[in-house]
Amino acid sequence: MTTADLWLVVGLGNPGEKYAGHRHNIGYLVLDELAHRLGGSFRAHKTGRSDVVEGRLGPPGTEGPRIVLARPRSYMNEVGGPVKALATFYKVPPDHIVAIHDELDIAFGTLRTKLGGGDNGHNGLKSMRSSLGTGDFYRVRAGIGRPPGRQDVADFVLSDYSKVERKELPFQVDTAADAVESLVLEGLERTQQRYNS
Repeated sequence: MTTADLWLVVGLGNPGEKYAGHRHNIGYLVLDELAHRLGGSFRAHKTGRSDVVEGRLGPPGTEGPRIVLARPRSYMNEVGGPVKALATFYKVPPDHIVAIHDELDIAFGTLRTKLGGGDNGHNGLKSMRSSLGTGDFYRVRAGIGRPPGRQDVADFVLSDYSKVERKELPFQVDTAADAVESLVLEGLERTQQRYNS
C-alpha cells in the first residue's frame, strides 16, 4: 500500500461530556457523522492517544480511498502530538491530512475548504502545525461566527450553540461531512466550487 491510498481525517475538539455541545467541538460532530456513514465505531488506537475508525469511502463494494477518522483524546491546544503519532504510524504525509475545525471568521452555517494557511489564533491548528512541522494540510472550516457584543472569544468557543443554531447544526454537520468526502474523492478545486459558500 502506498501512502497515497490513505487519508487521515482529524476532528478537532475537546474530549469529555463537559465540552460535547460546544462550538469548539464541531470537528467531533462531523467525525461522528462520517463514522456513521462508514458503519464504524470509534476504538482506541494502539498509539494510545486517539480513538479511530478505519474504512473506505465510496459506494459499497467499490475500492475507494482508505480513510482513518481520528479523534485525539487530548485537549485542543495539545492535539498536534496525537495527530503526529497517527501520521507517523500510518505513514500519511501532511497533504493527505484533513483537519475539521470551527472558524470564527466565517458565519454560522457556512463552510470553507482550503489547503494550508495560517492558524488564525486557533490553538488546535497551531498545535498541529507545530507537531507536523508544516501547515500544509487540508482544512474543512465550519463557521461559528464571531461572539455577540463584547463576549470573550474563549468563552464563546467554549459555550454551547444557541437554541436557534442547534436546529441548523445537523445541516452544517451533514454538509461538512459531504465536503470531507468530496475533498478525498474529487479534490480541492471541485470541493471549493461546491461547498465554499
